[in-house]
Amino acid sequence: MNSDIHLDPRIAAVMGALVADSAALGLHWLYDPDRIAHIEKTHGLVFLQPNPDHYADTKGYFAHGNKLSGDSSGYGELCLLMARHQARHRQFNRIEYQTEYRNYFGPGGAYVGYVDSPTRLTLQTLLPLKPANYPERSGADDDQFSALSTIPVVVAAHTGTQDALLEKIEQVVRLTNHNTDAVSAAQYIAIVLRKVLNGKSIQQALFHALPLAGEKLSPLLKEALNAHTLDSLAIANRFGSACHVLEGIPVMAHIAQHAINYRHAIEENIRIGGDSCGRAIMLGAIMAARPSQPGMPGSAIPLEWLARYRKLSIAADACTML
Repeated sequence: MNSDIHLDPRIAAVMGALVADSAALGLHWLYDPDRIAHIEKTHGLVFLQPNPDHYADTKGYFAHGNKLSGDSSGYGELCLLMARHQARHRQFNRIEYQTEYRNYFGPGGAYVGYVDSPTRLTLQTLLPLKPANYPERSGADDDQFSALSTIPVVVAAHTGTQDALLEKIEQVVRLTNHNTDAVSAAQYIAIVLRKVLNGKSIQQALFHALPLAGEKLSPLLKEALNAHTLDSLAIANRFGSACHVLEGIPVMAHIAQHAINYRHAIEENIRIGGDSCGRAIMLGAIMAARPSQPGMPGSAIPLEWLARYRKLSIAADACTML
């Protein structure tokens, strides 16, 4: 029996991002594909309980000892924070969002977990200030994946022109990542998602958005997209599997271009290792939003995966208000 869940594409994009991040948490920042393959044979691959034994005597960083299976990484938490912000205000309000960000991730906030460099430096900027004095560009000069974490929500909630969306993406990204590479990567992947939501195939969207990728990312993407069969490990070895957008975006594009469906894409992403949660946000959004094509159904989120995401009810409430 097919238990995959087909949602409205815009809701699917947000939920696809959140579920993909949560599915990857148990093996996040494990940089050993051979170890991951062994774990998959013995324990499975998705929604694993974070376990320090999996990281012993190999390359990796065990960051989620306080997390449970079905929890989110910091990327997923940031995505959900933006969803709740948009639901609450029915639009993006910069100062209100920065205040919510500071209150959630800062000292005394509800967030408990690993704090990456962009988050830490953004908080250092915001914490001493009154909201009226928050700078429009409060982010760190850093190109890590937090730059992409809110993009599924921003794209799903946007109803204006592409130019207006690009301006909004830059505004939002520079709140946490005041970095040109981060902005270019976010604008590229945002337009890919927008085109998919508007009915383009993933392959069409990946190629049509290339003019927005910027001078550093564009040639890397062209190389990755010219690989005609799925070989995600080879692509990850070529471009890298760490936390930076110039590494992760070509890997995401390669998987999205060739994966059969949402489940296949997210599992393949986890098998690579490294910053799988960082890549999962936009990969999950794009795959979940994929429209049906002749001979190829849309890419639905597995029901059992949705059920294992621990903040499903909170996310669902936010999504219905977008």
